[in-house]
Amino acid sequence: MPTLPTADPDVTDNTDEHRYEIRIEGRLVGYAVYERVGDRTVFVHTAVASELQGQGLGRRLAKAALDDVRKRQQKAVPRCSFIVDYLDRHPEYRDLLPAPGGP
Repeated sequence: MPTLPTADPDVTDNTDEHRYEIRIEGRLVGYAVYERVGDRTVFVHTAVASELQGQGLGRRLAKAALDDVRKRQQKAVPRCSFIVDYLDRHPEYRDLLPAPGGP
């Protein structure tokens, strides 16, 4: 399994592409596609380069994306399995979920 380069991954919000991107040394290695609907960020798909899976990049990406949703004072709507699983394992982000039956 390839190892991560020594540089720390950088996560940014690419609003033109509607996705959070994680890059290492400028190389795109993963992304979380979203749609913004009112005060909600709906996560529809998350991917990490296959050769780098299992090394924590997806977790870093999800954390940074959810931290940004919180900073924007929005709610997170997970429609992709990766973000659903991340939220299941990290209860500190569950306050970002819309109330059941809410608008």
